[in-house]
Amino acid sequence: MVDLVIVIPTRARPATAAPLAAAFAETCTAHTLLALAVDDNDETAAEYAAGADVPLVDLDAATPDDWAGLADRRVGVFRTPSRSMVAALNLVGVAALQGVGAFAVGFMGDDNRPRTHGWDSRFVRALRDLGTGIVYGNDLIQGERLPTQVAITADIVRELGWVAPPTLTHLYIDNFWADLGRKAGCLRYLDDVIIEHLHPLVGKADVDAGYRRVNSPVSYQAGETAYNTYLAERMTGDAERVRALRTVRA
Repeated sequence: MVDLVIVIPTRARPATAAPLAAAFAETCTAHTLLALAVDDNDETAAEYAAGADVPLVDLDAATPDDWAGLADRRVGVFRTPSRSMVAALNLVGVAALQGVGAFAVGFMGDDNRPRTHGWDSRFVRALRDLGTGIVYGNDLIQGERLPTQVAITADIVRELGWVAPPTLTHLYIDNFWADLGRKAGCLRYLDDVIIEHLHPLVGKADVDAGYRRVNSPVSYQAGETAYNTYLAERMTGDAERVRALRTVRA
């Protein structure tokens, strides 16, 4: 069984594929699958696969042999019918649970880079200690404040049916994981596990069309509205469902 699947939704940034694959190869010590999720209308999709040196797999048509082969290679590029980061994350994250029987599913942005050797083993150990839970590392920007990258036990994803609320598109998913984990009593932060966030906010990357699109004032307003609606209508019930999973394990 694969220990951890990290889904990285990405669009029009194929130059990130090789450095991401290299960073995972250099730092992973658990059985971790890096799953790059690209939209089926992204003209650069094939370039991602070339950069990662793996086949481009249509998620809807992925066979057990496809999943097994990618799990062995520890990296895959999946083409999905998604039109947002959250949709891509949910499609690949949920499919991975069946495809490779992962113990946990996680998220990173294509501007994250794991720096700590064995970071994935630390995540998995923390999650096994929690039994049911959510863990994140230090991105060198938000630190403990927000899980800008995360790993979640598979039972939570199966119970909720997704990795992040489908009503969100990009923004506020880190707020969701923090709020859910705290309300359900199963959130753990690993300060010495560095998953660097190469964000323009701190001058670690240039602002491109993708950053401008998802961080526009309109996007922030839409994201805030969608998340506040989720908080009002769903958070309490979802947190209770996750807390119940922990009670069953106890």
